[in-house]
Amino acid sequence: MRIGDRDSDNFIDRTGQRGGGMRGGGMSAGVFALLARFVFNKFGVVGLLILALGYCAISGGLGGLTGGAPQGSSSSASAGESTLTQEELALLRGTLESTDDVWGDLFRRAGATYQEPELVAYEGGTQTACGYGQEVMGPFYCPGDSRIYIDPDFFTELSRRFDAPGDFAARYVIAHEVGHHIQNLEGTLANVQRQQQRVSQTAGNRLQVGVELQADCYAGVWAAQTGAMEPGDLEEGLRAAAAIGDDALMEQAGRAVRPESFTHGTSAQRMEALRRGLANGNPADCDYAG
Repeated sequence: MRIGDRDSDNFIDRTGQRGGGMRGGGMSAGVFALLARFVFNKFGVVGLLILALGYCAISGGLGGLTGGAPQGSSSSASAGESTLTQEELALLRGTLESTDDVWGDLFRRAGATYQEPELVAYEGGTQTACGYGQEVMGPFYCPGDSRIYIDPDFFTELSRRFDAPGDFAARYVIAHEVGHHIQNLEGTLANVQRQQQRVSQTAGNRLQVGVELQADCYAGVWAAQTGAMEPGDLEEGLRAAAAIGDDALMEQAGRAVRPESFTHGTSAQRMEALRRGLANGNPADCDYAG
């Protein structure tokens, strides 16, 4: 994909930081991380938001998120030089800047103002408004602070473990998380959260699948709007979408495939959603989530 290394004011590099604890008096970072991972895998980004709101109600919330500890607490984090390679830096900053350009233009055409998200690169774990984020959770969007969190090691895992290499596969992952930001701005995440509170877990999971497929479709919209697709990009994106389908992940983990527990969609559904967004580059085609 032909996207240059463009500097973005919305990119935050925390890869030189290590450690960082939770606010004193609350649950430990490790316990919260395990809980957050379970909730994210089960209910996706909406579940994380609910968990974060619950934690904030109990503990008084997490303080400032400027790379250090929350206000009023001591930090065990140590700042250091970035560990990102030039290639990783170019991919992260360039993709974020490109999504800002595309969605900023689409919002303007619709008579609205786009509020740009921030992207935080970190190693191992980091503070977020949705709790303590860890590498094991994979890339995620936090509605509480409008930030996307990514441990760049995920891209290595995507290539080696899931056999989905290539720069477009990685860009698709970032664009998917930006898709969740669009949903946050549109009120979709809040709407789905309200609906999930009134239905069964199985029905709530189906709603979450719609959220994830819409984010996949939005990633396709972004890619189509850039006009920067190159031969092989589509195949890279589809391979990545197939690799992270619920059915594929369950089979890889040696678990029985249980459709009622799907939260992100099957491989086929995720590939179809990406294709749909790519077809016309029209957000109105991405009508998966209510």
